[in-house]
Amino acid sequence: MQEKKGFSFNGYGMFIAVLLLIAFIVNQILGQHFNALLFTAIVLMIFTLPGFFMVQPNQAKVMTFFGSYVGTVKENGLRWTIPFFVARTISLRIRNFESSQMKVNDSQGNPIEIATVVVWSVNDTAEATFEVDDYVSFVNIQSESALRNMAICYPYDQHEGTEVALRSHPKEVSAALKREIQDRLSKAGVMVHEARISHLAYSPEIANAMLQRQQASAIIAARSKIVDGAVGMVEMALTQLSEKGIVELDEERKATMVSNLLVVLCSDKSTQPVVNAGSLY
Repeated sequence: MQEKKGFSFNGYGMFIAVLLLIAFIVNQILGQHFNALLFTAIVLMIFTLPGFFMVQPNQAKVMTFFGSYVGTVKENGLRWTIPFFVARTISLRIRNFESSQMKVNDSQGNPIEIATVVVWSVNDTAEATFEVDDYVSFVNIQSESALRNMAICYPYDQHEGTEVALRSHPKEVSAALKREIQDRLSKAGVMVHEARISHLAYSPEIANAMLQRQQASAIIAARSKIVDGAVGMVEMALTQLSEKGIVELDEERKATMVSNLLVVLCSDKSTQPVVNAGSLY
């Protein structure tokens, strides 16, 4: 079932013709000219009036003729078509759908809470009307189903350098979600403009444990950065002392200096220096 253009034309010209026809009928009745021409004019007026319909902006009229699809009218304004056509209004405006918060498992089996916002509109009025029973309900159910299917394909957090995760790669995840939903809704004549995750969190039963895990990962990453910087600063200090000839250090004194500098630079608390004032003897 594919959309096609329905038969209709500008209703304002037909409206003027109906007014002229009414004026002719009134004139014939006032003149008491009851003949076949008057009867024909009355029948023609009765046949013409049901053919008028109005199309609002970003709306369409899907027309059927005794159960058969005959076309869709998208031209705005007053239109006229064959009176035997039955017109059904379909909105072409962009709509939002926000799913409820669902509990699913990510690719690593961790229970998470997730929700999405889908921006969509009707693209093919024939498919939206005749391929599915209720296209709005179809969009809601299939969007939630696609979200569940997408969530189990990615982990919540990134554990490797190039791994795509739900929390760390929102653009990639949104693109994958949009493709997943579009594949499901294409048969209903619906176009998905945007799909994004609106809520993402661990389930309450594991939230505390995962928070401690995230804090531990952050501490390890910070310590690793501090150690890398401290080693570079110690290396730079030893190199400059050697190049400028400020002091000559043997291997034992170098080891002591390196140990002291690493303690100072890597400690999470401020260190208290001990001043060596020399010996009395």
